[in-house]
Amino acid sequence: MVLRGSLVALSLSMLSASRYYYASATQYTGAGGLPSIQLDNGTFIGNQTGNVTEFLGIPYALPPTGDLRLRLPVANLPYNGTYNASTFGTICPQQSFILDASVASTVGPIVGSLSFLSPASSPQSEDCLTVDVIVPTGTTADAKLPVVVWIYGGAFEVGDMIMYPSEVIVQGSLDLNAPVVYVAMNYRLSAFGFLPGKEVKEAGIGNLGLQDQRLALRWVQKYIEAFGGDPSRVIIWGESAGAMSVGLQMVANGGNTEGLFHGAFMQSGSPLPVGDIADTKYQAIYDSIVGRAGCSNTTDTLQCLREVPFSVFNDVSNETYSCLSFQSLSLAFEPRGDGGFLAEDPQQLILKGEVASVPFVTGECDDEGTTFSLPIANLTTETEANNYIASNYFPNASTQELQPLFEAYPSDPSAGSPFDTGAANNLTAQYKRLAAFQGDLIFQAPRRFFLQQISSQQNAWSYLWKRNKSTPYLGSYHGSDSAYAPGELRDAVINFANNLDPNGPTLGISDWPKYTTDAPTLFTLLDGNVSVALANDTYRADAMSILVNVSLEYPM
Repeated sequence: MVLRGSLVALSLSMLSASRYYYASATQYTGAGGLPSIQLDNGTFIGNQTGNVTEFLGIPYALPPTGDLRLRLPVANLPYNGTYNASTFGTICPQQSFILDASVASTVGPIVGSLSFLSPASSPQSEDCLTVDVIVPTGTTADAKLPVVVWIYGGAFEVGDMIMYPSEVIVQGSLDLNAPVVYVAMNYRLSAFGFLPGKEVKEAGIGNLGLQDQRLALRWVQKYIEAFGGDPSRVIIWGESAGAMSVGLQMVANGGNTEGLFHGAFMQSGSPLPVGDIADTKYQAIYDSIVGRAGCSNTTDTLQCLREVPFSVFNDVSNETYSCLSFQSLSLAFEPRGDGGFLAEDPQQLILKGEVASVPFVTGECDDEGTTFSLPIANLTTETEANNYIASNYFPNASTQELQPLFEAYPSDPSAGSPFDTGAANNLTAQYKRLAAFQGDLIFQAPRRFFLQQISSQQNAWSYLWKRNKSTPYLGSYHGSDSAYAPGELRDAVINFANNLDPNGPTLGISDWPKYTTDAPTLFTLLDGNVSVALANDTYRADAMSILVNVSLEYPM
């Protein structure tokens, strides 16, 4: 979820005034044997390592700085001049992760062991809207290869493209004799990309991070043929917040893909059970940011936020709670219904059938909630846990309405997460209970709801990752199913990009069946001698049904 590496600044002086886009029909080797490619009148000099050629840090939008901060992204002007595309572009501003002192001594070592929660070490800048394109070496413009577009995760608070080894995907596709073009994008995060509030809604600038993703997909349509990609064979793929982004792109814009993608692959994330961007809780976040930025007494608070120095706006964003704060997965900055791009609550859009009609794969880790329950390990009694669930996630629901939910997630450690571990791994008295609840609320129940609503209308497959069960306190934790390593999920992504079907000879089963409401089959990845199997998606059915009903009535 976080970022590594040193970066290159790309000059706006390289941009011409024309607004027409053209891509070269040739990829060639330039001076010094370095790979280069022409887009418009610009020449991009990349890298070549073995079987993989990289073009990194290509701007797809004008820098969202100055008066373009907190505005819809603006497509990059046509390229002109020579660009260094051999290093990653600057990373977007990242949210600070600070554990509450009350739990730091207990859970700090566990959090520290999770590399994806490490502090960002690379320079950060608002001028970060770039794409990377990685291709098999020697690919020509007429190759018409399928295109995999990666959207990174990070709780909509952190994220980068550097920590994901794209060469694993491209080399894997060559090993399977099913080559792909790989694209990854930066998008705005935290307050820069997901600022809530009625002012934001009225200005039509909600969910800027999702809008960035959409513009990057338009860039792919305009330019990917130059790299040998086929714009009619694009899948979007993400993990965690990236998977949620994929699901939200499916329900955004009335379900109209605009021809930008033709399949979707989601790892640990689906359209979220969230409400309106201007709800009272989130208006308070906007008002707090405005106050701390010194903009309270201005007539146009949004414009004031655009004009404050970067350091000021970045500080007030970082001072807002994160996913490792006590609020955990009740995030300050995340996508919500904005009345436009996301017309209303995502799950209501699903119920109305406003979903992109494309094949998709969606899956989860068995213990999605363990990592995010570490910050609330100081909740030790059933009453404390119940009050937390009510106040943090469903403040408008009555105790009577929530009682069935409390009973569905009992304090019995053997019923909690990490699942299937008996009384073990109960870090504190309510830890496993809260891990089960949070994992189901944000990950498992939304996935099942999504599948139950639309799998009868389009091809869908689902999986469950139950490996790494021996990890103390975490089990099959969130993010442990990375496809950026050789294995079944990497191959499934490559198969899906090529055939819009994840099946293939290296998955260890003869057939991964489509998911239907009559036969809700999960491709299950296991520890032990039997590494893969098929199972029914029926676990915790009653509890998740209660969760879905409460979430529909009281979206977060």
